[in-house]
Order: sequence, then C-alpha cells, then structure tokens
Amino acid sequence: MTQHFLPAILLCAVFLVGCASKPAMPNEQVLATPTATQALQIPSEPLRTPSEPLRIPAEPLRTPSEPLRISAEPLRVPGEPLQSITPGQIGGFKIAHAEPPKELWDRIRRGFAMPDLQDTLVTDREQWYSSRPDYIQRMTERSSKYLFHIVEELERRQMPTELALLPFIESAFNPQAVSSAKAAGMWQFMPATGKYFDLKQNAFRDDRRDVLASTRAALDYLQKLYGMFGDWHLALAAYNWGEGNVGRAIARNKKAGLGTGYLDLNMPAETRLYVPKLQAVKNIVANPQWFRTELPLIGNHPYFQQVQLSRDIDVALAAKLADVQIDDFKALNPSAHRPVIIASGTPQILLPWDSALVFQRNFDAYNQGQYASWTAWKAPTTLSASEAAKRVGMSENDLRAVNNIPPRMLIKAGSTLLVPRSAKMAVDVASHVVDNARVDLAPEIVTRRTTVKARTGETVASMAKRYGLSPVNVANWNRTGAASAFKAGQQVVLFLPVKTSTRNPSAKSKASVKAVSRKPVVQSQKR
Repeated sequence: MTQHFLPAILLCAVFLVGCASKPAMPNEQVLATPTATQALQIPSEPLRTPSEPLRIPAEPLRTPSEPLRISAEPLRVPGEPLQSITPGQIGGFKIAHAEPPKELWDRIRRGFAMPDLQDTLVTDREQWYSSRPDYIQRMTERSSKYLFHIVEELERRQMPTELALLPFIESAFNPQAVSSAKAAGMWQFMPATGKYFDLKQNAFRDDRRDVLASTRAALDYLQKLYGMFGDWHLALAAYNWGEGNVGRAIARNKKAGLGTGYLDLNMPAETRLYVPKLQAVKNIVANPQWFRTELPLIGNHPYFQQVQLSRDIDVALAAKLADVQIDDFKALNPSAHRPVIIASGTPQILLPWDSALVFQRNFDAYNQGQYASWTAWKAPTTLSASEAAKRVGMSENDLRAVNNIPPRMLIKAGSTLLVPRSAKMAVDVASHVVDNARVDLAPEIVTRRTTVKARTGETVASMAKRYGLSPVNVANWNRTGAASAFKAGQQVVLFLPVKTSTRNPSAKSKASVKAVSRKPVVQSQKR
C-alpha cells in the first residue's frame, strides 16, 4: 500500500516546494525567476492595504538577474480641466535648461526676475538707446570686462540679473566716471555712502572705483533697499534718490490716500527716468533684433582673475610684466589712480584670465632693479609745494602733478605725499601709513582785490616789481599786455595779500596808498 501512495506523496512535495519558491507578495512583482543561489528577498516595509496606492522608489536600475521592485506614488490629477497656454503667459513659467548658456547675454536673460515696467517713458528710452547704436556698442564692449563677475555675484545672492545692467545707467560701465556731485566709479557711490559700505578712500586708493569692492557694496546696498521697500522698482529709486526721500514720498502718498508704487510717487526728473532707462536696456538685451541692435559676443566665462601682490609695484611695470596694455590694466584696476600700487593697501590686482600666469612668472624672474620707484613721505610741518619738492628731491611741477596739489596751496603738516623712492630703500610702505594717508591743503595766501593809482611812467613790469607780483598776473587782472604802460593816475587792479594790503609796500609808495585808502575804491572781494 505504501508503494501505491509513494508517487502521490512525492507529487505533493514538489507542489509545496514550488509554492515556497514563489511567495505571494502584494506589493512586489517578481518578473525574473530567482536562481537556486539567490536568497529569498522579503520587503522591509509593511504590506500595503488594497486601498493604498502603489509606491515606486527611486532606485538604481536592476541587473537582469535581480527581481524588479515597483512602488509608486499616487498619480496626481488636476481637479480642473486643462487649459491652453497663451504666448503671453509663457514668460511666467520657469523652464529648466538642459545646457548652460554659451554666451553671457543669454545667461542674463535667463535670470530676469523683476516685474516689467509698463510706461511711455520706457518706450521713449528704448527709442533713445536704439537710435544710438555706436553708444550701445561702446557701452557693451566696455562692460565685457566686468559683466561675468557681476552676474556671478547676483546669482550667488539669488538677485535678479537685470541688476547687472544697472552700471549702463549709472556710468555707461566706466569705472573712472565721476559725477558733478562727486559720485565715483562704475556704481556711482557718493563719498559718505561709500564709507558706510566700507569702501576705503584715501590718498592712495579709492575703492569706489574698485571693480570687486564697489560691486560688493552696490549689491549690499540694493539688498538692503529691497529689504526696506519690498519692491525692486522702489529699491532702485532709493538707490538713485536716497532711501529717506523715497520713504518720505511714500508716506506723503499714504497720507493723501494715493498709491505707493514707483509710478505713483512724485520724484525728481532724474529718478522718474531711472527705472524706465533700466527697463529699456533690459528690453533691448532681451530682444536686440527687435530693436535692430547687435550686441557684442561676451562668452560665459571669467574675464579676469585676482593676483596677489607681495611687493609695492609701479603700475607701468605691472602692466609690462603681465604683457597687457596699460589702458587695459587700468580698466581692470581703476582704483590704482596713482603711478604705484602699494601692496599693503591694495594686496591684489585684477588681470585678464590668460595673463595672470604670465605676470607671476615674469614677476618672480624680474631682476632689473626695484619693483616700485615711488614711496610715501609724510610732511613734518606745513610747507609750500616748492619747499616740499626741495626736501624730497623732485621738481615742484612733478610734486604737484603726482599729488594733485593745485596752485597757491600749502601742504599741511602730516600730509602723506607720493615721492621718488631711492635705490637703497628696500622697505615697502607700511599698512598703517597707507590706511591713514591723506593730503591736507590750506590756501597759500589770502588776497584781496585792491586798486591803486599808477605813477607817471608806470608800466605793468614796474607795478609788478613794486608789489612783488607776477607781470603776467598784473597784465591779466587789468586786461592788458605784459609790456604795456599805464597812464599817470590810472586805477590799476591788484590782488594783494591781506596783511600787506593794509600797510605800505615801501616808503616810496606811502603817498599813493594813503590816497587810495581815502577813496571808496578799495574792495574786499576775496579769492
């Protein structure tokens, strides 16, 4: 009997083994039969209920021998019917780009994030710029040295890339620009605002012109203004007009029940045009073909890199060692407005990307004398320019030119001047000297306009000699030639020092001065 049941028992065993090799797992579909050497894989998560959606984890692709695990999140279906997108709505959607932009203009366009300003002033500025292609060409070519760095900083701070175009409005991307109100640099910082944002300004450097420092300060300021007003157009108005003025204009409108947007405020004409100018440039950059404008190609890569300085160095020598034109060097280092760069005050310079290695190699190999032919000298007492020039061994004209000393000015004690460096001087200028360097001047002589009577036979030369003046000045004051003669008793205009105009210049001229003092011809107009 056992022999009759043996085949049935074996058949049941085979059936049970087959069931054990393929367990029923509700949340797992096995699409490949495991081999004999593979262990049974049991899911670590609890089994789902029939009402739960299937979850598909983001796992790496399986090998052909591995079972496929499928787990999915529920399919999200919108509750409303789908609608078509009009062309005007496309700009409001963020699109993930598969490749980085090859040119910088495209990168700037991708980062536009400010709301567009719709106003007739924008159209007016568009026409103004587009009708001046040469002007746009000069501006954009000049900007090619700085734009990449500005865009990098804006993206790092997650700020709208329209702001990279702001120097077009401020200075036409000229880092040496100075306004009538004494605003300086590419971002046009006033002296006080520059100091507030840690832009150093002394006799040897002006960080308002520095590419890196001024860009950092400008973006700091714009972020601060945006935080105050919560609106980029108002922030830009405050950058141009001042945050206090914009704040008061908003308060006035609120009190009058009026709107508080950029177009609602009562502003000066310059500020009223400020944002429309930027919007116009933005529109031209966004679609140059529409405005029949061609933008120069600017690659999406750095233009310059920083190079550390270990020694004071003449600007001309630095440009030579980098093998770049002096104008190009000054364009990247506009804060170096003196003939020498003091390393303790300006520890780095900017050079074109492919020139940095050239400069370092030539700098290390340079053996033709000193790197710097200038140094700093502090005036021990108040001196005239001629006296100071004699002490430092240079001509008065050169001293005035290098240190920007105008005529008729005294150099006050403690002033730091740039003077020739002797060949034996091996020590560079110390940092505390540079950081506190200033040139303080005082009027050399306070003069007063005076009229005197000419003697018989008096000439321009004799009158100048009698009062210790220059014949050229005497001739200019009286609108005559240096070789001319005066008529006896003629009123001659002189500008005399205040102290000597109240006393007789000589015993011989006593009667003439007394005669003048009794008449209302002596005037006190100071120069």
